[in-house]
Amino acid sequence: MQKKKISKAVINRLPRYYRYLGDLLEKDVVRISSKELSEKMKVTASQIRQDLNNFGGFGQQGYGYNVEYLHSEIGKILGLEKQYNIIIIGAGNLGQALANYADFERRGFIVKGIFDINPKLIGMSVRGIEIKNMDELEDFVRNNQVDIAALTLPKAKAPQVASDLVKWGIKGIWNFAPTDLHLPDDVVVENVHLSDSLMKLSYKLSEKRKLAD
Repeated sequence: MQKKKISKAVINRLPRYYRYLGDLLEKDVVRISSKELSEKMKVTASQIRQDLNNFGGFGQQGYGYNVEYLHSEIGKILGLEKQYNIIIIGAGNLGQALANYADFERRGFIVKGIFDINPKLIGMSVRGIEIKNMDELEDFVRNNQVDIAALTLPKAKAPQVASDLVKWGIKGIWNFAPTDLHLPDDVVVENVHLSDSLMKLSYKLSEKRKLAD
């Protein structure tokens, strides 16, 4: 039986559902209706029901959704019941910020190594993890279970480093470099172009100013 293809838009909304439901759990909310959830998330109740029906629905007529159960099930859909080992390539400000973000560990993403070519950074520790020389990268990847490599590199260096990582067995690339990577189809790449996000914010501000004039 062919697996149902889930749209990218639905997948993009799943982390938001997970985050909002996590906030509700922290407030000891036991159940919530799609209408109440829609008001919090600014997504229509119909859209929420359609999204969740892709995975089985999870709600009960007249009751809504059990917050703890739905949070747990969406976590499973997102693969968060597993632990992922991460390495960070590039120990500049952004790389160190990622390593310092403790919430990743709470989600099951464990930073196992940080690498750089800058001799001033090599040997420093970030949250107890020593920054290693790039020369040690291949041996580390080949001899440790590494699921995801985060690239916080200049765009000129990112394609070759990504290609090497794939050759050594990495199947997940979290790419912060401002360039598109062309890698085999069996490698999962998530691009995070910070400048693109900032430019979208600039556009929205510009449009609001036009409306105000």
